[in-house]
Amino acid sequence: MAASAGTALGPLVGAIDQGTSSTRFLVFNAKTAELLSHHQVEIQQKFPKEGWVEQDPKEILQSVHECVERTCEKLKQLNIDITNIKAIGVSNQRETTVVWDKTTGEPLYNAIVWLDLRTQSTIERLLNRIPGKNKSFFKPRTGLPLSTYFSAVKLRWLLDNVEEIKQAVDDGRAMFGTVDSWLIWSLTGGRNGGVHCTDMTNASRTMLFNIHSLEWDPELCQFFDIPMEILPKVRSSSEIYGLMKSGALTGVPISGCLGDQSAALVGQMCFRDGQAKNTYGTGCFLLCNTGPKSVFSEHGLLTTVAYQLGRDKPVYYALEGSVAIAGAVVRWLRDNLGIVKSSQEVEKLAAEVGTSYGCYFVPAFSGLYAPYWEPSARGIICGLTQFTNKNHIAFAALEAVCFQTREILDAMNKDCGIPLNQLQVDGGMTNNKVLMQLQADILCIPVVKPSMPETTALGAAMAAGAAEGVGIWSLDPGDLTAVTCERFEPQINPEESEYRYARWKKAVMKSMGWETSEPHSNGTNK
Repeated sequence: MAASAGTALGPLVGAIDQGTSSTRFLVFNAKTAELLSHHQVEIQQKFPKEGWVEQDPKEILQSVHECVERTCEKLKQLNIDITNIKAIGVSNQRETTVVWDKTTGEPLYNAIVWLDLRTQSTIERLLNRIPGKNKSFFKPRTGLPLSTYFSAVKLRWLLDNVEEIKQAVDDGRAMFGTVDSWLIWSLTGGRNGGVHCTDMTNASRTMLFNIHSLEWDPELCQFFDIPMEILPKVRSSSEIYGLMKSGALTGVPISGCLGDQSAALVGQMCFRDGQAKNTYGTGCFLLCNTGPKSVFSEHGLLTTVAYQLGRDKPVYYALEGSVAIAGAVVRWLRDNLGIVKSSQEVEKLAAEVGTSYGCYFVPAFSGLYAPYWEPSARGIICGLTQFTNKNHIAFAALEAVCFQTREILDAMNKDCGIPLNQLQVDGGMTNNKVLMQLQADILCIPVVKPSMPETTALGAAMAAGAAEGVGIWSLDPGDLTAVTCERFEPQINPEESEYRYARWKKAVMKSMGWETSEPHSNGTNK
C-alpha cells in the first residue's frame, strides 16, 4: 500500500512545531491535509532560580535537526519520496527571547521563556516612567499590557544584566529574535548568510511592534531603550524567507511562519470574523478572529495579529485570552510532586474519583494572565480535608484548566457581544477525554475536537504550502478538506456548574497579592 502511495502522493509540506515543552516535525499531504509522519523530542526547561524559566537555544535548534532527520527516515521506511517535500513552515512558542552573536552563530545567553518572571522588577521600574503607572498605556499601539510575558522586557533585562550581550550590542554583533527568528536564521545558513526575519504574528508579541502601522515602533524601542538594528525584518506569515542549508531537506524553501497560537487558528480554519479556537498546550490560548479590524478588549484580553497569509494579503487580527499554566500543571504533578509517572496517568487518577471533593487548585505559578494580569498571584491548593487524596488533586488540576478557559471565554463573550455556541479545541491535552468532558460541563456548551489534533503544525504547513512561489496548498474555502470531529456535550446541570465556578473564583481571589517584589531570603539557590 505505502509503496504505491509513495508514487501518487503528490506534493508534501513539512512543519516545524517548536513548542515550550517539545519540538516536532510533521509532514502533511498538501492536497488532503493528511498527516503522513512525524517525530517529537522533549525540550529541557531550566529553572535556575525561583520564577526563572530558561531553555538552551542550541538544544532547541538541535532538536529541530533531529526531528527533521528522523521524520525523513520514517518517510523513507514508508516508501515515501522526501523530494516531494516542497516547503517547510515554522510554528513556535511565542515571546521566548533569544540573543545571539551573528559572527559566531552562538547564543549569548539561554533563551528566556515566555513564562519567566525575573523581569518583575524591570516592569516596576518601567511603570514608574508611565503616567499614572498605567499598565495598559501602550495597549492602543501594541494590543498588550505591560507584563513579564512579552519579549521587550526580557530583552531589556538581558541588556541590563548580561555583560556579553551589552558588549555584542556595542560591537554590532548582536541579533535579537523570538524562537522563529533564531530557527530561520540558523536553518537558512546562520553566520553564512542566514536570513534574520520574523513574521507579523510573532512581532506583535514583543511590545515593540505597532499593530496598526505594522512595523517596529521607534518610540516603543526608545521607551524600552532597545537598539532597532538588532531587530529582525518583519515579513508576512506566508512567503519564501530562504532555503534550508543543511540536512536531508537541503534546498527546500522555508515559506511559512506563524506564532503557535496563530498557527492553530489557521489550522482550525478560523478564517472568518467571529470564529474561535482554544489550544491546550503548556498554557491555554483562546483566540477569536476579529477580521481585518483590531478590536480592543474591556475585559483583560489581548489584541494581536492573527495572520497575514501573503505579502499583498490583508492583515487579520484576533482577540486572545492567554492562560499561563495548563498542560504545565500536569508536568508539575509528574516532575515536582511525583504523584504520576506520565501525563496519561493524570486522566486515570481523575477518572477514578470523578470529583475534586471540594478541592480547588489555582496554578498561578507565573502569576495570573488573562483576564487578571496579576503578577503577584502564586499557586494555591485550597479546600483540603483529611479526605483529600492525590486523585482529588489530579481532578482539581484538570478542573483548573477548564475554569481558566471559562474565565477567558466569559471575557471573550463580553467583548464580542455574540456568545460562542461551541468551542473548537486542539493541542496535546485534548487527548484527555476526562478533561474534554469537564470542559463541556464547565462551559455549558459543546466542545468540538478535530480527529487530527495537530492543528498548530497544520496551520504552519498551510501557510508554507500556500506561499507565492510554492503554491501547492489552496486556502480557498471551497478547497479546504472537511474535518471529522469528536463532540463532547455538557452532561451536568448548569446550576452545579455555576456553583463550582463561583467556588473557583473565590480560590482565585485567595491566590492574589501573595508575592511582593521586596527581596526575600529563600535560602541558597541550588
